[in-house]
Amino acid sequence: MYPEHTDRAPAVRAPEVHQLTPITPAVTAPAPLVPVQPGTVPAVASIVLPDGRVVTGYAIEPAKPEPVAAKPPVSRAAVNVALGGVGFLAVCGGLLLLTTFITALTALITQLITLAAVIFGGWIAVQVFSASGHKGGTTVNIRKAVIKRNHFHG
Repeated sequence: MYPEHTDRAPAVRAPEVHQLTPITPAVTAPAPLVPVQPGTVPAVASIVLPDGRVVTGYAIEPAKPEPVAAKPPVSRAAVNVALGGVGFLAVCGGLLLLTTFITALTALITQLITLAAVIFGGWIAVQVFSASGHKGGTTVNIRKAVIKRNHFHG
């Protein structure tokens, strides 16, 4: 028979407990480098470890940090704001001059129109008032005349 079909209860085993043991890294002094002539880097470098073993491998150049671009003494944003202010002032000055010019031109045109109205009105007034004694039509001075054969001799 199968064990699960038996009348007996299965035996209960005690759980096993495992204790972890931490591994502490061995503190060692840095390995001394094999002396190399200055200015030359060999293709292969060797290091002598403290226990006497020699490790040989390719030399790796240390990563050089990228040169930091020199920052200007004044930020670009400040320069842009200053240039924008100068441009705005120039535009405002130009607009002030433009409005002054338009105002002066308007005054000149108004004065020319007024002058033309006065001159033309004066001319019309002279025409009207000088003809007040004259009734219109043609004036004919009649003298002693001789009329012969329907021909006037004056």
